[in-house]
Amino acid sequence: MCILYVLWSQMGNERKKQSPHSFLLQNFAKLYNSSSSADDVSEISPKESPTSSFYSEFGISSERYSSLQQALYWVGPDSSFTYVSMSTSPVHSTFIIQNLKDSYQIGEELHVMIHARDFNHNPKPYGGDFFQAKLFSSKKASVFGDVMDLLNGSYSVCFLLPWVGQAQVAVRLIHSSEAVQVLKHHTDTDSDRVSFFGYFEGPGPNGIKLKETVLCNVKSDKNGLERLKNGDCCCEYKDSRTGEEWRCQRPKSLPCSARVYHSFGEYINHVTAKEAMFLNPSNKGINGQKSTVVILPSNGSTSIDVREKCRPGLHSPVPTGFYMNDLWMSFVCKTRQFTTQTTTQCLKDKHIYMMGDSTVRQWFEFLLKAVPTLKRMNLHVLYQAGPLLAVDVGNNIDLHWRAHGIPLRCRKTELTNLHYISNEIEDLTGGPHTVVVFHLGIHFTSFPLDFYTHRVLRVRRAVLDLLQRAPETTVIVKTVNTGVKDVFTSDWYSLQLDRILRWAFQDVGVYILDVWQMTACHYNKESIHPGRVIIKNEMDILLSFICPE
Repeated sequence: MCILYVLWSQMGNERKKQSPHSFLLQNFAKLYNSSSSADDVSEISPKESPTSSFYSEFGISSERYSSLQQALYWVGPDSSFTYVSMSTSPVHSTFIIQNLKDSYQIGEELHVMIHARDFNHNPKPYGGDFFQAKLFSSKKASVFGDVMDLLNGSYSVCFLLPWVGQAQVAVRLIHSSEAVQVLKHHTDTDSDRVSFFGYFEGPGPNGIKLKETVLCNVKSDKNGLERLKNGDCCCEYKDSRTGEEWRCQRPKSLPCSARVYHSFGEYINHVTAKEAMFLNPSNKGINGQKSTVVILPSNGSTSIDVREKCRPGLHSPVPTGFYMNDLWMSFVCKTRQFTTQTTTQCLKDKHIYMMGDSTVRQWFEFLLKAVPTLKRMNLHVLYQAGPLLAVDVGNNIDLHWRAHGIPLRCRKTELTNLHYISNEIEDLTGGPHTVVVFHLGIHFTSFPLDFYTHRVLRVRRAVLDLLQRAPETTVIVKTVNTGVKDVFTSDWYSLQLDRILRWAFQDVGVYILDVWQMTACHYNKESIHPGRVIIKNEMDILLSFICPE
């Protein structure tokens, strides 16, 4: 049974104060702690994970830090695993619909149980598998299901039934619990799995211009450039405002100050042949009960009405919405579909600053097409990294996009164009005509979680300062989306980043645009760059945040 969903549904008026997502995270930790040994509990105790002065500097209490550790905790195998046959098999794992009825009413819940088995058909005695689940129909309708680990080889999923008609359940094994341990190991120990190049230029003898290209990466104690044993290892660069540090191999003939350009280097696969065997059988649908679920109107109603006006600070429930005929129906607040005319009117007299990766650049590109009067300026920069600028003089709109700064996987670009998001936000005046949209995600999946958490908390502090001096500023956080399943950028990595991002901004008074569920349950072919139909729905939500009814 979906115990915690039942508990949440019985909360009465308290249900309005806490999202099921946060309720589940908090009570999952309690449930786990109550059934685990002292040794197990110590693994997620904040005493075992040093908070350091950094967290207190940003106003993060030990209790708040502990809640993050609990949210990120992922149970692993209860014994060492040696053979692939011991890992979870998508072929032998199954799901069943519990207490299937002839029909349901719209707004009811459907309960599904997943049973994990290994390649020898044996039931798995422990949890830690990474499943994704959705409910879908032929009417281009779908809804996300949050999978809850029961820690014994079984997993529960509760689906809200939000449309009238028919539906079926689909469940995929993204990674076995054993594969997750492989991913976790390489995140913790191999911060150089994604490398970067630094380009140095400067005058040499006889007026000859010297050029050198060297390896660079985040300064880390997790086996990054520190592996190099060549004496005077590196040039180090510390941003005076964020305190973040970057490291490059020392050029042979040029000083450290001669660094001019940055680019992506290469993917370095440290996965052993044995580890690769655990990763191979991932991202496959599992067998299950293919029964058709029949959903009928409730008291004559054929839809679930959301009347809440879009405003900062709203929590993201599970689900946050659903697709019907390729239109996303939000459960967070009352959204609408925008045309060229209404989009232009919404953005009129607005300064829109978008910061992040290429998934946010997709939003910039969408608005360029949606508002024909927006014209992109040629700033003579690498398009992939920006900054990009578009203006509509007649409607007094200026639209900006820039990458989030290093680490950035991009082609060769000028370092001076790569700014940290927190620095950019600190330099904004803000006010009722300013919209700030930002995202941090896929470019951070190869680094230890502490590094990403530090980056996010710096942005959090900058946002708090911005809202203090200009409280009428609209701030929108885009969550991480699904789409990649490899050892460098797996959805499991992205899920951890997504949880950190939500944890950091859940109490800041910003809009959180949840694209995780929107990308996880759509029928489009998976891609880190979602298709236009998904982007259109994301933009309708974004514009509804900027211009609520």
